[in-house]
Amino acid sequence: MPVLSRPMPPAHPFDDDKLKEECGVFGVIGLSDAANFVALGLHALQHRGQEAGGIVSHDPDEGFNSARRFGYVRDNFTKQSLMETLPGPLAIGHVRYSTAGSKAAQIRDVQPFFGEFSMGGAAIAHNGNITNAEALRCELIERGSIFQSSSDSECIIHLMARSLQRDIPERMQDALRRVEGAFSIVAMTRTKLIGVRDPLGVRPLVLGRIADGWVLSSETCALDIIGATFEREIAPGEMVVINGDGVESHFPFRRKKSRFCVFEHVYFSRPDSIIGGRSVYETRRQIGVELAREAPVEADIVCAVPDSGTPAAIGYAHESGIPFGMGIIRNQYMGRTFIEPTEQIRNMGVRLKLNVNRALIRDKRVVLVDDSVVRGTTSRKIKEMILDAGAREVHFRIASPPTAWPCFYGVDTPQREKLLAATMSEDEMRQHLNVDSIKFVSLDGLYRAVGEANGRNASCPQYCDACFSGEYPVAPSDMIEKGFELKAAE
Repeated sequence: MPVLSRPMPPAHPFDDDKLKEECGVFGVIGLSDAANFVALGLHALQHRGQEAGGIVSHDPDEGFNSARRFGYVRDNFTKQSLMETLPGPLAIGHVRYSTAGSKAAQIRDVQPFFGEFSMGGAAIAHNGNITNAEALRCELIERGSIFQSSSDSECIIHLMARSLQRDIPERMQDALRRVEGAFSIVAMTRTKLIGVRDPLGVRPLVLGRIADGWVLSSETCALDIIGATFEREIAPGEMVVINGDGVESHFPFRRKKSRFCVFEHVYFSRPDSIIGGRSVYETRRQIGVELAREAPVEADIVCAVPDSGTPAAIGYAHESGIPFGMGIIRNQYMGRTFIEPTEQIRNMGVRLKLNVNRALIRDKRVVLVDDSVVRGTTSRKIKEMILDAGAREVHFRIASPPTAWPCFYGVDTPQREKLLAATMSEDEMRQHLNVDSIKFVSLDGLYRAVGEANGRNASCPQYCDACFSGEYPVAPSDMIEKGFELKAAE
């Protein structure tokens, strides 16, 4: 049995200056030892959450079984002794990076969550964030619900328990009609695998096929690892219920125009995934092309801040005609679970993870391409490393617009006053970072890169871009109640 809690190692300085997706979900039905396939899928989705993971399976003879652990999938769910406790042809899993709820690591916050209802048990894994969770939680507690975790996702279980509908899928529909915010959910009963997306489709969810089984996943890259074929994306506002007879599709919510998270294209999704029929890698390369067109500069070499800046840097180099080079090398073995360092070593900052290729950089005018600037702390350290290596000039090119607003839909974002772009103009950021220039791709440029030829439709945006524009497609009710001020109408 896992211990009740375990303190997580401090985030590495490099990781701490990136926006973090909250989690990934994966589910399989119709395959013997389904939990093994789920473990592989979660391994492919590890970039979406490294704090903890969990798997729930069901076997007709042994019933529901669950395992939840802190740390990487590879360190836990590759052990035969553990996987043998998760038998059956149906299983779901979750990898987590906490956003809502307590930041202290508690095993009770690790998903999937499980509950027993009058018609049988059900487990649920949630990707996203419920923006009215605190109001729902207070209401449910007043009506007698006893919460076991600090997670917003547990509200869904309690709402299902109080529903009067006749079966689990209908209870889930009933519960989710009370929920605001973003959700992509993979759930299971004794005989069914369920997938559902919120009406705006903010977070991703796809359907795959393998042999006689079916797969639900946050991204297509996790289908590839188990040899499943991509069937289609779950549509915004759609619920699929999968059993031995196949896939049933339902649309239980009022139809709305899709507002998929545009930052999935920029950073969150793996570059080998497909979103909306488009290669994530190709989209990021095209962002670099747009950047080169919008913000040219005379330079000798284009370098990426690895790894997420690499496709955009390749695109920038190709469009600008400036050679691309691996000016920064990433230590692939330096992760969040690195041995807790001394204060002296910790002060080395990003040097534990990144190192400059001095022979390539020396006496060069360098264009550094990164996916985003959040607090700016990492950008300053990387700039210092480049200058220490003998570069003559440093020009930052950022493959996203300025991140000036927090996300409330399942992304760990600093408070607004800690976002560099919320408090500084572009020129003030240049001076603060002490670089020769800094330019961000425009919102229109980003939209063109993701396939919108005419750019962003200001009156009806095609994506959720609230972290750039401050225009929230769903009002963050709980945060407004706490005093958060929305962007003033222009």
